[in-house]
Amino acid sequence: MYPNHYHGFYHDPYHQLDYFQSTPYPSEDFYYDGYDERIFGPMGPPQGPPPGSHAPGQGSQSGPPSAPPPSYVPAQTQQATAFAVDPGSIRHCLFRYTYVWLNNRQQFWFYPTFVGRTSVSGWRWNGFRWLFFGISLRQIQSFTCI
Repeated sequence: MYPNHYHGFYHDPYHQLDYFQSTPYPSEDFYYDGYDERIFGPMGPPQGPPPGSHAPGQGSQSGPPSAPPPSYVPAQTQQATAFAVDPGSIRHCLFRYTYVWLNNRQQFWFYPTFVGRTSVSGWRWNGFRWLFFGISLRQIQSFTCI
């Protein structure tokens, strides 16, 4: 190790860092986490949908549907009231037009692209265009997909 080089993974059990660290930074203010943008690139939010979020045969569709939803409202099927919608039951609606009824009496067309353990996200039709949207499965009263 060179006298003017501080290695971020070096653990000094005898507190002799003064010999190894001759940088302009005081040892208590200097933090090195081992990340170098020149090697790994800039850190930022992940791009695109989470891995495994697309339906088989669908490709990695991350944008909204190219057409508006159907112009009719499907009949609401009575489902047994539960604490929350089961993620497995709504998973078969991935990448399909889905009509959703919420507990607060809102209803809308939805195009789900991701189903998690407690939530679902995708594209919601506001009457004019698709907007990205996510909601807890606890807020969904019932749904039907076509």
